[in-house]
Amino acid sequence: MCEIFCFNSDKPKQINECLECFYNHSENHPHGWGLANMQPDEFVIRKEPIKATCSQHLKEILSNPLVSKNVFAHIRLATMGEIISPNCHPFIELDDNNRSWMLIHNGTIFDYPPLDKYREIETGNTDSERILLYIIDNLNKFEEAKGAPSTIKERFNLLAELIEEMAEGNKLNLMIYDGDLTYIHSNMRDSLYYLNNDEGFLVASTPITDDENWKPAEMNKLFGIIDGNIIFESEEHDNEFILTKEHEEFIQKHINSLNLGD
Repeated sequence: MCEIFCFNSDKPKQINECLECFYNHSENHPHGWGLANMQPDEFVIRKEPIKATCSQHLKEILSNPLVSKNVFAHIRLATMGEIISPNCHPFIELDDNNRSWMLIHNGTIFDYPPLDKYREIETGNTDSERILLYIIDNLNKFEEAKGAPSTIKERFNLLAELIEEMAEGNKLNLMIYDGDLTYIHSNMRDSLYYLNNDEGFLVASTPITDDENWKPAEMNKLFGIIDGNIIFESEEHDNEFILTKEHEEFIQKHINSLNLGD
C-alpha cells in the first residue's frame, strides 16, 4: 500500500530534510508521488505518476527551501487504479461553499457500496478519490439542510461519523485538510506514527527521523489538528482493519496486472 506524511505547525518551518527522508521510501512505493504545500491563499499541489526518486521535478522542488506550516506528502503503491497522474495523491475538490478540501489515503476500500456512484464523476479511477467526493457530497447536504456554512466542530463531527462507517472492513489511514483543520485517522495497527516536538506535529506511515520519541498513532479515532495541537478527538470506534491473506492476494493481483501492462 502507500505511505503518507504530514507536517503541521504554528509557524512556517523548512522541512526539506523530512521530505527527502520520506520520499526515499519510494523504492517500495514506485507508482507515483505527491506534495501539497498549504499556503494561506492557495493549495500548491505537485504530483507525478513516477517513482519519487526518479523525478527530476521533485528533485528541483526540494533543491530550494520548502517553508510552510502545513505540508502533506504521498508515495503510491497502486492497489486500485492505473498508474496515471489523476490517480496520484493528493486529491483536491471544492465544496458548495467554495472551500477547498485535500485528501491523501493509505489503504484500500474493499467493500463500501456508497462510494460506487462516484465512479462516474471522478477524474481518475481510485477508491481514494471517491472517498473525498463522498465526504464533500455529505458535507454539502449537511450545509444545505442547515442553511449556513458548517463550523469547524460540525465538520469534524461529520467526518468522524463518515469515516467510522467507511472503516468497517477497509484500511482507512487518512490525512485530510479543509483550509482550517487537519484530520488524521488510522485503523490498522503499526501503520501510522507521530512525533510532536518544538518543530511541530509530524505524522508518517513509518518514522522518518532518528528521533526516539516517535509513537504509534492511536487507532480507530479521528484527530483534528491546528497549529501543531490536537484540538478535537473523536470517540474510539470498533472498526480495526486486520490484513488477511485474501486482502493480500487481492492487492498483489492488481499490482501484477500493472506490472504486466494489463
